[in-house]
Amino acid sequence: MDMLWYVIQTYSGREEKLVEMIRRIVPTEYYGECFVVYYEQLRDRKQKTQIHILRMFPGYIFISSDDVEKIFQYLKMVPTMSKIMTAGAFVFTPLYEGEAEFLMRIMDDDHIVRLTYVATDGKNHVSLLSGPLEKCRTLVKEYRFRDRYAMVGLRIVGQEKIVRMGIILNDDIRREMAYGKAEVKINMLEKYAVSASGKSSVLLKKGDKVIVIEGGFEGNVAVVNQVKNGEAQISVHMFGRNIFMNVPMESIKKLA
Repeated sequence: MDMLWYVIQTYSGREEKLVEMIRRIVPTEYYGECFVVYYEQLRDRKQKTQIHILRMFPGYIFISSDDVEKIFQYLKMVPTMSKIMTAGAFVFTPLYEGEAEFLMRIMDDDHIVRLTYVATDGKNHVSLLSGPLEKCRTLVKEYRFRDRYAMVGLRIVGQEKIVRMGIILNDDIRREMAYGKAEVKINMLEKYAVSASGKSSVLLKKGDKVIVIEGGFEGNVAVVNQVKNGEAQISVHMFGRNIFMNVPMESIKKLA
């Protein structure tokens, strides 16, 4: 039988300590996963753009279990936790159907909701999304382009909670390239034959190195993760980590 998913509400700022305590004290046979959900956001610090990892749901941790009573019993043995429970600041609330599955779709294996690439028409109208926001574009309440995040209404335990999801724009990509971090220059491209349909005749597979020849990531070297239905999922190394996005096959060229 699959374990049920729960939210544990506790004091904001103590989320990581509670997760650590559960992992240390409670036998793994009584729960599956226990974690805090984070999101990435670009921030400028000392004239340099950095990716910050922030709590997406302050005061919440997530745990899967089929015996929450056992978890209670083990944590009650710890005096500090016993006081918190008595004060009512430690409550298991089951997630509604579909809520856990949705969270799993937008975060990665490290329980982080990564940046979404957002292209606009120059008038703050979104023309393209590539990343976690693709899966919840209809839930976006507002884009705050200057601060590099979107306000999104997600449902947790049956109630809408407004959270932030980080975005990356063309300006950020240009700035990163201006630092000299692009791995190759565009004039280093090898010429490839093009079929009558206008599509590259070079077949791509997972692990191939390509260069982006059009769009917001133009000029960047990327690695192909998968190819499906005329699109390629690529990863571009920027800001000290890999950023994933889906692009048309026509917008990338394989490197020799």
